[in-house]
Amino acid sequence: MIKALIVFGTRPEAIKMCPLVLELKKHKEIKCVVCLTGQHREMLSQVMNAFDITADHNLCIMETNQTITDITTSVLKGLEPVLKIEKPDIVLVHGDTTTSYAAAMAAFYRQIPVGHVEAGLRTGNIYLPFPEEMNRMLTDRIATYHFAPTEQNRANLESEGITGNVFVTGNTVMDAFAYTVRDDYRFHEEKLNRIDCEQNRVVLVTAHRRENLGQPLCDICDAVKKLAENNNDIKYVYPVHLNPAVRNTVYGMLSDTDNIILTDPVDVWDMHNLLARCYMVLTDSGGLQEEAPHFGKPVLVLRTETERPEAVKAGTVRVIGVDKHIIIEETERLLSDDAAYGLMSKAVNPYGDGHACERIADILRSLV
Repeated sequence: MIKALIVFGTRPEAIKMCPLVLELKKHKEIKCVVCLTGQHREMLSQVMNAFDITADHNLCIMETNQTITDITTSVLKGLEPVLKIEKPDIVLVHGDTTTSYAAAMAAFYRQIPVGHVEAGLRTGNIYLPFPEEMNRMLTDRIATYHFAPTEQNRANLESEGITGNVFVTGNTVMDAFAYTVRDDYRFHEEKLNRIDCEQNRVVLVTAHRRENLGQPLCDICDAVKKLAENNNDIKYVYPVHLNPAVRNTVYGMLSDTDNIILTDPVDVWDMHNLLARCYMVLTDSGGLQEEAPHFGKPVLVLRTETERPEAVKAGTVRVIGVDKHIIIEETERLLSDDAAYGLMSKAVNPYGDGHACERIADILRSLV
């Protein structure tokens, strides 16, 4: 038997790692232990409840106004006794969070092999996004096993001299949809049940990244407000991040427009079913760039770069930045031009077939 300790601490990680937890628990050759860091709290618990997974350990590191340094040191200190007690054969981390990097480092200090799920993503700029780009680069350097979603991710690793134990698996978020999406779904967020998605086109909006705080977020909100005023038959749904710097700006600028629906962060079930029913997406999220194309929904990325160039190449995603005039122009084009919309909505999703977790489990079983 191989004991795998899965460590994650944010909602995006949980959405992509919970399907892997469920898959690993199917196999008698694998002992699966789950450790949460609590880098997020409320939003993380939403996902755990949705997948009916209970953590074996919870470091509960979240503090008010915590810094990147606080997160890093808290994870390092908190994970050390867990590693000592559990003595895992491998530690699995995901993506590019500070939790993932610090957990990988903690495992390295005890000479425990690390498996990096969603390895090999790159923008080429260590400060965009910050600190995620450096987090994933360092995690890949530490890791022994690299589970790359795409061939491009594998090529990124190869260009950095990482060629051993690299496996192209697809993205585990595709696996999550089998658990979350239903035709007869009723939203947990009651505001969403009041929207007739067959009668009204819905534009899903999310923006919360650190580099967009301040004036960029104000420009995004200004663009959304003008779009809503220009298209009063279209609903703009914006689940607002819990960060006060985000909430103060968004509610201050958008709460008085009738066809803009502001909600608290929605759970994974609501988000995936909203993606299935919306018309298009405006976002600075990384995960939504992967998730929305599964449902044929065009994504306009509110950033100047992306670590997911496969989606841009495939035509499912367009990176448009945060200039409010460009946001309005590009969104209006998709709302009014059926041909432009069709090119994006019918493009092939490059992120896999929904069997990534099975592939990762098979690789781990081969290590027994």
